[in-house]
Parts: sequence; C-alpha cells; structure tokens
Amino acid sequence: MRILMLCDWLPPDFGAVGQYAVEFAEQLAVAGHQVTLVGLSTSRTSQSVGASDAGSLMIKRIFRPTYDKQSLGGRAWWTLVTNLKLLWCARSELSTSDEIRFTGSPPFMLHFVMPVSALFRRRTRYRITDFHPECLMAEFDRVPISLRLLHRWTLFWRRRVSTIEVLGEDQRRICIAQGINARRIELVRDPSPIRFSGREAQAEPPKILAGRKIVLYSGNWGVAHDVETFVAAASAFETRHPGRLGVWLNATGSRAAVAHEALIMAGVACSYTRPVPLSELAGVLLAADLHLICLRDRFVGYVLPSKVYACIESGRPILFIGSERSDVHALCATAAAAWKIAYRRVDVGVATDVVGALEDLLLHGRRH
Repeated sequence: MRILMLCDWLPPDFGAVGQYAVEFAEQLAVAGHQVTLVGLSTSRTSQSVGASDAGSLMIKRIFRPTYDKQSLGGRAWWTLVTNLKLLWCARSELSTSDEIRFTGSPPFMLHFVMPVSALFRRRTRYRITDFHPECLMAEFDRVPISLRLLHRWTLFWRRRVSTIEVLGEDQRRICIAQGINARRIELVRDPSPIRFSGREAQAEPPKILAGRKIVLYSGNWGVAHDVETFVAAASAFETRHPGRLGVWLNATGSRAAVAHEALIMAGVACSYTRPVPLSELAGVLLAADLHLICLRDRFVGYVLPSKVYACIESGRPILFIGSERSDVHALCATAAAAWKIAYRRVDVGVATDVVGALEDLLLHGRRH
C-alpha cells in the first residue's frame, strides 16, 4: 500500500510518539509498503529517502518552533498552524495514498485529517497516543461548555475512523464507552525504544547524588502526572533516612521544574537535567536504583506514560504512583509476576505508603 503517516516531533528531537512513528514506518517499508512519514523538527526543514528490497520510506521534517505550554491561547494557535502545515506538506500524498495514519500528536489532527480523508475516500488509522480534548477537560473541575461541544465534535469524527489503535486496555474501555465499534479497535502496544544487550555502561549520575540511592524520573512530567504525593514521601523518607535518597529528574514538561523546586525546598538532594538523546538513554536508565512513574487518577486511560516499556526492559525496580485501573499497573504487575522486575504501586495521595515502598525497594531489596 501507499501509506501516509503524520505525527509531531521526529528524532533527534525529544518525543516518544515520533520515535515510535519512525520505527513503525521502517517496519512498514520492510514489509513492502511505500511509506511517507511527515513530522516536525526544531532545527530545519529536510527530506530523506530510504528503500529496502520490498518497499520505500520517505521522511519529511517540517521546521516548527516550540511553544509555551502554559499559554492556552499559544497552544491553540500553534496547534492550528502546525496541523495545517503538516497537511500542506503532505498534500500530494493525501490525494494518492491508500491509507492515512495519524496520532494524537499534534493534538486535534483528527479534525483536520478526517474531512480530507472523506473528500478523497481514503482509509484512516488513528493511533490514540493521548486523548484530546479529554486531557484538557481533565484539567478542569468544571468543564467549560466550549470544551464539551468540542468533545462531541471529536467523538463524531472518532467514530468514523476506519481503525483505531489503542495503547492499552484502559484506552480500549474508554473507546467502547464512547460508542466506537469494538471491531474497529486494535490494541497495538508501543515497543521499548531501548534495546538492552547487557553491554551498556551506566551513565555517571550528577555529582550531587553521589553515594545515594537514586530515584530516576525520566521523560515528560506534565499536568497528567502527580507531583505532590512523591514530594511529601521523599521529604518524609529524608527525615527518616538522612542522606540516603537522591532524585534525578532527567525530564521535561510543565511540572518538572515544579517537582524540582518542591524537592529542593523539602531538603531532598535532587538534580534536574534535560532529557538525553535516545542513544544515551540506556545508560541513564541503568543508573537508577528505582524508576518513578506517576499518573493522576483523572488521566487514567487518557495518558499512558510510554517510558514504562523501557523502565521494565532495564530490569530496575519500578514505583508507580497511580491507579490499578491504568495499564501502567497491568504491564508492571505482569513483569513483576515473571520476576523480571521488583515493583510497587501506591494510590495517589497516600504518601505514607510511598515511604514504605521506597524503604522496601531501596533499602531492603524486597521484590514484592
């Protein structure tokens, strides 16, 4: 088939969606398809072409600046312009492809692709990486009527996608509840972006963390991810066990700086660094004594932190602060049952249990 794929930031820019998109595009090309992948770059517009014995792959990168995630108006304008530019860059493929594949990143691409696909009578495949506008709605205690109307319009198009790919069973349950035919839903999990061969060297932790047990938060720490529970627990742990705990935030996102400041104010040794390139990520993950994953309850199903796959593959213990309804728990519990990792899950808001989990995993080496 001739397949057009649309997504946001492509490597070397940071972003799990783009990393997975390149991998999926390469697999489709090897399988014999003619694939065009159109995405974003923070450096420059470029184009590259590759071919295998069976198919071909063209990757188009469009220059786009980043935006202020704290500005709702700025986010909306960036999304509008970016989605239009992606479609314009892919205009020839839109009319000639057999299938258009797109994700939840950039947000609301659904509203741009579906009218065009209906015009050209093209098959569509929508990989729901994040639910929009549900993620935005979850930020409000009382959802504005404008967002409720946008949600209805989103469901109108979502129910008309040829195939919807979900990342987890929690997402499948949401889609079915929204009236999407179960036969059009496919569970396609993300692979780990890192392959551990056993020959990787651990990265050198920041000097401020030397001699401490390192809790690593790697990836995006945004509005969907709880901060308060871990900060309260880390402060209590430091009081009980002075000098034993160090937190490494190899992170980006709107709440990463908030977490860093709160941990420093609580007297916890903490280093805040930008995410490393994918080629260096294995070493960073192996430097952890414990991986931390957080997810607020109201975002369960709407967001699945993709780093869970690499955390599991690293073999290091994992602490998940979040609901048992999330597929993060399902994946980690399965890995723990197979004795691949040591794992604990604690409900959001229960800092005392987090302290106990930290003691078990970091100080006592208890797996279950």
